[in-house]
Amino acid sequence: LVMLEAVRVALDPTPRQERLLESHAGAARFAYNAGLAHVKAALEAGGRPEWSHYALRKWWNASKDSLTLNPETGVAWWPENSKEAYSNGLEALANALGNFTKSRNGARKGRKVGFPRFKAKDKATPRFAYTTGAFGIIDGDPKALKLPRVGRVHCMENVAKRVGAASVKRMTVSKRAGRWFASLTVEREDTASATPPKGGSVGIDLGVKELATLSDGTVIHNPHILKSNMRRLKRAQRSLSRKAKGSNRRRRARRDVARLHARVTDLRSDAINKTTTMLARIYADVSIEDLNVAGMVRNHRLAQSVEDASFAEFRRQLVYKTARTGARLHVIDRYYPSSKTCSNCGMVKAKLSLSERTYRCDECGLVIDRDLNAAINIQVAGSAPETLNARGGSGRRTRSRNEATRHPVKREPSGDASRMRLGAGLGNEAMQTKTN
Repeated sequence: LVMLEAVRVALDPTPRQERLLESHAGAARFAYNAGLAHVKAALEAGGRPEWSHYALRKWWNASKDSLTLNPETGVAWWPENSKEAYSNGLEALANALGNFTKSRNGARKGRKVGFPRFKAKDKATPRFAYTTGAFGIIDGDPKALKLPRVGRVHCMENVAKRVGAASVKRMTVSKRAGRWFASLTVEREDTASATPPKGGSVGIDLGVKELATLSDGTVIHNPHILKSNMRRLKRAQRSLSRKAKGSNRRRRARRDVARLHARVTDLRSDAINKTTTMLARIYADVSIEDLNVAGMVRNHRLAQSVEDASFAEFRRQLVYKTARTGARLHVIDRYYPSSKTCSNCGMVKAKLSLSERTYRCDECGLVIDRDLNAAINIQVAGSAPETLNARGGSGRRTRSRNEATRHPVKREPSGDASRMRLGAGLGNEAMQTKTN
């Protein structure tokens, strides 16, 4: 079995190489815009143009000399950049048009996708990719990458060590906040651990005040990265708003704002990576909730804090990291009342406001931290073969005292292979591997 993996490294290009990288990114943007203009012109003329990647490349090869002709010199400038840059721009256009078609026909999930728009130099992220040719790792030079038409580009770390014996299938070069990065898609043998970690099972309750509360009592603090940098961001954005459009000072102010946003992103990514790596290496069974993040951000009082916590990214990293270490990830149904259920007797409260940070059970008198109570319920729901909550009941209240009944209603017993386990939805089992 083999798997695809991404290796992202920061580049350290020379001033000449930076100009070449900008030229390649501009070439990809030019091909995208030229292809889009061709498609729109055909549609306005009443035609039905072919917009697959193959059809767009065929059109580009037939038209590139006239499209890139320099009127002063009479020479086409397209040979100055790698052909891969133009192909990548057309590939992005084909994908955008394909997503538009699928969305319009109802074959694509999520929000409706509009018709592609032209890319502006000041707004589009400079990006291009290599898929064929001699690119990637350089033998005997572990801190460098080979980019056709650009040459040897120094890296800020040992990229050969990170790639190892894997084969490089694709390399995407992009610019973010003034720095260039290379993302290598590599194919390597599936190295999933045969023996899972020996830390037992754990339930995780994600939150805004504390990033994660574990069922064993461990609390992982939420660093509130965006909130702690908000003052600097506001000052930088006010300074940007005062600069004249098109001026060098506005360009520098935009760069400063972009760097602050990049810093926030990097700090958040570092905190989540360290947390998820720790969980995947220590615990054999990890249980989390299937949170409705899109619904949570509709609450404008919590939207910024929820987005800053990055619940979806937390779960995404847990999926592939637990698969690597051999741990099992259980995803609890989003409608399971983990916060309202008593972890001692199983009673379910009818209401529990967000301001109540301590759970008090009216039935058994249990007093416990709200997040810890939810984490314990999540742990039991993910590990017990036939129970939904801490005491085998369901979330439906059929008795006058609001107790949970003994008959789970959110799933059928797991004896039938066609039925899904209660609390154990698709976790890392959903990760697919490819066979040679």
